[in-house]
Formats: sequence, structure tokens, C-alpha cells
Amino acid sequence: MIKFKNGTVRTLLYVILIIYSMSIFSPIFLMLITSLKENREIFTRPYSLPQSFNLDSYIHLFKISNYLIYFRNSIIVTLTALLIILALSSLISYVLAKYRFIGSRFLYFYFIAGLIIPIKLGTIGIIRIMLGLHIFDTLAALIIVYAAMGIPFGVFILTDFIRLIPEELSNAARIDGCSEPKIFFRIILPLIRPALAAVVIINFIPIWNDFWFPLLLVRTDNVKTIPLATALLYGQFETNFGLIFSVLTAASLPVIIFYLIMSRQFIKGLSSGALKG
Repeated sequence: MIKFKNGTVRTLLYVILIIYSMSIFSPIFLMLITSLKENREIFTRPYSLPQSFNLDSYIHLFKISNYLIYFRNSIIVTLTALLIILALSSLISYVLAKYRFIGSRFLYFYFIAGLIIPIKLGTIGIIRIMLGLHIFDTLAALIIVYAAMGIPFGVFILTDFIRLIPEELSNAARIDGCSEPKIFFRIILPLIRPALAAVVIINFIPIWNDFWFPLLLVRTDNVKTIPLATALLYGQFETNFGLIFSVLTAASLPVIIFYLIMSRQFIKGLSSGALKG
């Protein structure tokens, strides 16, 4: 009877996982087949396979339009911002987790406040800062804003993770003559790699999909990112939905590939955090 119950529960779990997977993959599949249809067919046969595979949207995307430039801009902004987030948040977290000094707790809660207060509330101040620094309408403006968005979360995750690392490891390295930078790079960083992967994955999608700050901080066509350039495809009288769906399909591929590469480290970070907690 127990074996039957266990088998029933396992079958039920598989059914739930299959239904959940279908709910995730069906919109992606629908987006893909829609990108291969003409405008008329998108509205007359929205849920069926295309009668003939139309690649005109993809040809227009990569040969005629500037979308390769937009993809390049999104990749540069996202990867650079993520590198800054990882570098600064890991160093800050190491100091806050391993050292006690006057104002350390205030500094920690100062960064945590960045998770509570929406950065969009400071939009006017951000625009003024970018104009004052003469980096308005550049990729550097977007990189700085996205780095500022991601550092508070990185500090929040990495500080608690570093606190779980036994201090005996650092003390043993100090006895062997290791300096603090060597301890950080040779001992701490390898141990917090799963947490770093979690920080990267959670920050990647909001940065890649952000529309608000490119809309406000970017004017030149060669500096636009994918979300802003895609929004401008919607015309007042006519819209090429095949081109829009081809852009969305192409823009989804980096996210999917990035998640598949980093998912193992992300799951390891979640499981190790649960075990240590």
C-alpha cells in the first residue's frame, strides 16, 4: 500500500511538472511560430502552424535594420553592469561580513535600503547627474544606473553567504602568510561562486528587459537597446507584428542560453544556502 501511494504521488508530481513545463514552453513556441507568419496570417490563424515559413522578418531584422547594433548595445550594457555588480558587491560584502567597525551596521542597512526604495523615484536626479557628468545619451549612463540597481541585492545575498564561511579558513591562511586580498581571491571567491551565480541570474533579466531608463537616458539611434528599439516598432496606423515577434524571439535567446549556463551554479547556491541555514 505504501509503495502504491509513493508511486501515485510520484506520478502526480510528474503530471504537475509536465503541465507546468507546457505552460512555460507554449508561449515561447507560440512566439516562435508567430515570427514565421505574415501579418494577415497572424490574425486569421493565430494558434496554428504557419502555412509557409516566412523568413522575411528575420532577413529584415539582421540585414536591413540596425538590430545588430541594438543587440550589441544590450549585451555591452548588461555584461558590463553585471561585472561591476559582482566586483563591488563582493568586495563590500566581504568587508561587512568579516570586519566590525563603527558604522558597519549602518552601512549594511544603507545598502539594504536600496532594495526597499525604488530607484525610479530618483529619475529626475539621475538625469541631472548624467547631464552634469556629460554622459547623457551614452551606454555609460545606462551601465552606471544598472550597476546601482544591482549592488544592493548583491550585498544582501553575498554578505550573509560570506558570514557562513568559517573564520578558521581565513585565520589558517593568515598564519601561512596570505594577505587579505589573497584570502579574498583564493579562498572566499571560490566558496561563494554559487551565490555569485545567483546574483548574476537575478540581475540579468531586469537589466536586459529594462525599458524605462533607455527611454529617458538615450536619444541617439546607435545607443538604443533592444527593449527601446522594439517599442518603437509599434506604428500609429500599421504595425509589422511578424518583425516584432522575430525581435522578441531573438532577444529571448540570450536569456535562455545564459540561464542554461548559469542554472547549475544557481541551484547549487540555493541548495547550499538551505543546508547551511
